[in-house]
Amino acid sequence: MNKTVNINLAGTFFHIDEDAYARLQRYLEAIRHSFSNTQGRDEIISDIEARIAELFSEKRKDDRQVISIKEVEEVITIMGQPEDYMVDEEIFEDEPKRTKSTRTIGKQLFRDTENGHVGGVSSGLGHYLGIEAIWVRLLWVLLTIFSSGAFVLIYIAFWIFVPEAKTTADKLAMRGEEVTVSNIEKKIREGFHDVSESVKNVDYGKYGKKASAGATSAATTLGDIIKFCLKLFVKFVGILLLLIAGTTLIGLFVGLFAVGTFGIVDAPWTDYIDMVNSGAPIWVISLLTFFAVGIPFFFLFVLGLKILVKNLKSIGRVALLTLLGVWLISIIGLTVIGISQATNRAFDGETATTERLNISPQDTLFVRMRSNPEYSNSIHRNSDFRVKYDENDNRILYGRDIRLIVKSTKDSVGSIKIEKSAEGKNFRDAKERAQNINYSTSLRGNELLLDGYLTADSKYGYRDQEVQVTLFLPEGTTLYADDNTYSFHRNQEYYGDILENGQEGHFLKIIDGETICEDCPLDTWDDEDDTWDEDGEDWDTSDDFHGRIDVNGEEMDIKINDEGIEVNDQKVNRIKIDSNGIEINN
Repeated sequence: MNKTVNINLAGTFFHIDEDAYARLQRYLEAIRHSFSNTQGRDEIISDIEARIAELFSEKRKDDRQVISIKEVEEVITIMGQPEDYMVDEEIFEDEPKRTKSTRTIGKQLFRDTENGHVGGVSSGLGHYLGIEAIWVRLLWVLLTIFSSGAFVLIYIAFWIFVPEAKTTADKLAMRGEEVTVSNIEKKIREGFHDVSESVKNVDYGKYGKKASAGATSAATTLGDIIKFCLKLFVKFVGILLLLIAGTTLIGLFVGLFAVGTFGIVDAPWTDYIDMVNSGAPIWVISLLTFFAVGIPFFFLFVLGLKILVKNLKSIGRVALLTLLGVWLISIIGLTVIGISQATNRAFDGETATTERLNISPQDTLFVRMRSNPEYSNSIHRNSDFRVKYDENDNRILYGRDIRLIVKSTKDSVGSIKIEKSAEGKNFRDAKERAQNINYSTSLRGNELLLDGYLTADSKYGYRDQEVQVTLFLPEGTTLYADDNTYSFHRNQEYYGDILENGQEGHFLKIIDGETICEDCPLDTWDDEDDTWDEDGEDWDTSDDFHGRIDVNGEEMDIKINDEGIEVNDQKVNRIKIDSNGIEINN
């Protein structure tokens, strides 16, 4: 049973058994003795203790573990024996004569605040990538400009997560040099002496030849190349994760305030969100969306940093569990809101009214759609909606989802049926919303004006409000539909609409279930037996044709048979019908 001693090594608390403590104490005393006459002795000893504390922290599994003689010996092996470095000033200055190994280790990413201007991120990345810090700074500026400032947040993330190179051991690791007693000593001495001439006189050719001699086989070289390519690919993946996750987080952060969540920005689209939203308030939905989407991308961002930075600080178990809990709550909250939103539109409700039209079979009815210039001059059907304000500055819903249907009836007078429909959380709610739709028509003599729009109180929100107008016209009535009705009666066959697209602007006779155009030009056709060429010159028919057409307000009787063509009982040689009109040549 061994006694344990509590020590404070470089600001870190350790439990160490008595034998290990004695061995460590002798080792440190020997180091102090070897540097007794060395300039910067205290700083060297402080950095050596900091490096030993770092190695002890890596080897113990938890704070209660006791450092044994085994761990001390392993640390001493890494750091080196003190007697190997008991040299005087003259031997140190003649540094090329040393035969000590110059083996290096992998670089670690630190912030170099000594050579940095802001947080030392660019200078640290320059050491890590092996390029001048000025190029890294220039790259930051360009990326920040082209990303509209997004890379500022990425720079801040590096500033927060990447540790600063405070100790000499950190500075050596930042440059990829082995953290040993000799290197620490050398680094301290460089702070007191100008070694520029020594660096200038180093025989780089000699070291290059030694490195070349180390490649003893092609297989080893190929393996190194493959390993380098894999590392490069992993680094590329890390950079890609940083770019994607960082950009997404910035977009979410900007979007959180851009939608007017907290009233900071009075965005115009908030009115539309209110119209379609039937669940929680906007700020709740925005906040839940931010966490539900942002937290996974935050972890991707941290993953990208860990790929690039070996000694990245951990976010901690408490923070990890907290973020996971917030993410789960956000997902559950959005699911509940989504179900509520879907439920509020699960039922269809409608209301219908029928009015008598003072139109008899001998009358001609002119139908035209009208707009409201206060809201919009456009007369075209679509299923979108807009948020408008009426004359009392009240917010209303404005839509143009109007369907026009024309049918024939055997009644002596016409009628108009107006059906309003909407969605709701139940039949009663849907019907109430449909009843709230504002829509009007007016009959002025023989002209029927139909609103090409609908309005509703904004408190009911947008729930697919629609108006269907059905005209029942007596057989024998003539219908003239204005050109602006085209988009409103583009109906499928099952609606039973007898007003076909393309018949606008013509007088149509209403008969049993169909219309006959009274002023439509004769169509040319190309059939195997009945042909009319594009110039209208050749006609080959096996059946007689007899019809009446209106030419400039004058009705003309046309007969076509085996004997030729007759117009008003007069034979003609040629009839040409095209977009320019009708041309008759005798």
